[in-house]
Amino acid sequence: MMPKRQIVPAAVRSSRWLHALTLLAAAGALSLGGCATSGAGSGSGEARPSGSGQDLVASAEEALSRGDKEAALRDFARAIEVNPTLTTAHMGMADIYRVDGDYSRAERGYRRAAEIEPRNFDAQYYHGLMLHVLDRVSEAIQAYLRALAVRPDDFQANLNLATAYYQLGENTQALPYAQRAVALNPTDGPARFNLGAIYAAMDRHGEAVIEYQQATERMELSAPLLLNLAESLGKLERWTEMRNALEQAVRQKPSAAAFERLGYAQFKNKQYDEAMASFRRSLDLDANYFPALNGLGVCELNTWIWSDRKDLAAKDRAMAALRRSLQINRNQPRIEELLTRYR
Repeated sequence: MMPKRQIVPAAVRSSRWLHALTLLAAAGALSLGGCATSGAGSGSGEARPSGSGQDLVASAEEALSRGDKEAALRDFARAIEVNPTLTTAHMGMADIYRVDGDYSRAERGYRRAAEIEPRNFDAQYYHGLMLHVLDRVSEAIQAYLRALAVRPDDFQANLNLATAYYQLGENTQALPYAQRAVALNPTDGPARFNLGAIYAAMDRHGEAVIEYQQATERMELSAPLLLNLAESLGKLERWTEMRNALEQAVRQKPSAAAFERLGYAQFKNKQYDEAMASFRRSLDLDANYFPALNGLGVCELNTWIWSDRKDLAAKDRAMAALRRSLQINRNQPRIEELLTRYR
């Protein structure tokens, strides 16, 4: 066992030792099942528009009830020819395309419905959702805002809007919508996860930990959730809890990032042999994962220094690991400084 004192700083991360956080904390916000309400016919809660084309809409809905989507699409299209401003027909076609995964056509249908009937919540919401799925995030935000102007307390629209702002790094704008989503549905795990990720991005890690812990009680444990929780625990220097979360994460889904973070937490807990083993396990999974090379290099440097600089093999291993890291990512001034200092 190594002596329990560290000489070389543990947190030699170059410009980025941290694992990448999940992009969409509330991934379920973009699933097509269970989002808001059904588009066709529900609208903004108002009565269906009357006039020509309604008989064709009824025929299309009857075809859908039989599972005949092609006939339904034909009847919706004929209804639009007869009455281009028939919102239910545009929505009906868009719903079919959405469920079939043809998001570009669905986006066009919902957009037209929203133009015809701006106070139709479903048209605005699903237009935003399709823009979001198509990675047109700034446009999605505007559509979600229009939907929330109609129905401010819709849980899913608040959650998706927060997620979209978070994707763009606009965390101050994301926060109130994420908080509202949690207030509207306190038992929803993804909403808690989403709010935690936004707090973490704002360096409010104490609040992030609370939300992540709430999420662990309300949704299936996943490696991304545990990694995010561990990262915020590390920011608070709660090393033992960080290690415990990461031990769960590597059991859930072993990855180079998870083992590297586990090695870092073990190092901070003065479990040096275990840290080296975790860094090596990270590199077994991805030989080019340079943060693990940095961690291993730091551990080997400590081994050399603790031997009164007699263990030259450890120094050679350290230098090799750090040089390899620098080959992978040249933008690491702290690694360059270490190599210069100890060469």
